[in-house]
Amino acid sequence: MTTVAVLRLPLAVDLSGFVKLLQRMQVPHRVSEESGEQVLWVPSNISEDVRVLYERFPLGDPDEQLAIPEARTVRRPSFAEQARHAKGTALVLLLSVLVGAVTLLGDNLDTMRWLTFLDYHVVGEYIHFVPLADSLAAGQWWRLVTPMLIHFGILHLAMNGMWYWELGRRIESRQGTVNLIGLTLLFSLVSNYAQFAFSGPTLFGGLSGVLYGLLGHCWIFQLLSPNAAYRLPRGVLVMMLVWLLLCLSGLVSMIGFGEIANAAHVGGLLVGCLTGLLGGLYNRRKLAA
Repeated sequence: MTTVAVLRLPLAVDLSGFVKLLQRMQVPHRVSEESGEQVLWVPSNISEDVRVLYERFPLGDPDEQLAIPEARTVRRPSFAEQARHAKGTALVLLLSVLVGAVTLLGDNLDTMRWLTFLDYHVVGEYIHFVPLADSLAAGQWWRLVTPMLIHFGILHLAMNGMWYWELGRRIESRQGTVNLIGLTLLFSLVSNYAQFAFSGPTLFGGLSGVLYGLLGHCWIFQLLSPNAAYRLPRGVLVMMLVWLLLCLSGLVSMIGFGEIANAAHVGGLLVGCLTGLLGGLYNRRKLAA
């Protein structure tokens, strides 16, 4: 029977209680150590059930007589409990909220200028942008990625935050915190530069370019190396791709949603598909070895 890696956790995480729970339930499994992580392998036909079971009982529950099919009906873990196992995802969201507070969700131009792709100076009613080369020469390399933390309005922040929480946790549970942060920074860099190259000097920001990168990564990775953590509901994938097409058509801007960073979305999606391709091929070869 084919086995899949259902959990990848840091070595510091204590899996002993959960392993005892699996043993008591007579669930076939094994734990290996790879690249500084502990990996839990189970038969592919029950991988989703085991993942859900771990979300409910990460420390094990030796007192309850549980069966895997019943694991879906038990208490869902609180946000704090989930955040403990998704520290990278929670960190990015926390930084986004803090930046939203100090920039007044885009209204405080004096504060926001330190995080935008291009530095600028406000003179009267006009914004004068500083060339990117000048900022980079001054050592302001953070500008290449920090626009992802800027949001314009509470709805913008809430929607992006919700999707990052959903997609980021999937990647973090499968590939670890370091890889999630690395992918987030890569997707931010590519999507920000794509938007700058397309639109020229302008103000833009938000996690949406990163979100399309995460979506593309999960999508292609799952096609090449199926894993329960990356199994997106078909409706979610279709909805986000249709939304992208509507944005590209200009219809979304016409009905009052403001200017959409289409180049950032497309750039993020393309580089996400590329990382998903590379990661999926590598993981498939590793499992076949």
